[in-house]
Amino acid sequence: MNAISSQFMVIRQDIIAQNDVLKKAASASLAPGADISRPPFSAAMASAIGDVSKLQDAAGDIARDYTMGKTNNIAGVMMAKQKASLGFELTLQVRNKLIKAYQDIMTMPV
Repeated sequence: MNAISSQFMVIRQDIIAQNDVLKKAASASLAPGADISRPPFSAAMASAIGDVSKLQDAAGDIARDYTMGKTNNIAGVMMAKQKASLGFELTLQVRNKLIKAYQDIMTMPV
């Protein structure tokens, strides 16, 4: 049980670190004189979707290895599945927010 709780703590720290990076990126984009040499939004989205796809592929590979008996690390399988699920949910929420923003803009009076 101790190994599982330590794995949860590692994942928690990873999520906190990613959140800090996102906060820094958001504050840098709002700061005067911010770096304009960032990649375009479409490239950033393509990269994020590619990362989610890699997480899902890795989770599928780990689950297949577990069902075939190549590994017995059920905690690793569950962690990989949860990471893939969270990545998909995040992508879905971003898509929903983009659609809502588009719909709001289209209904604005000119």
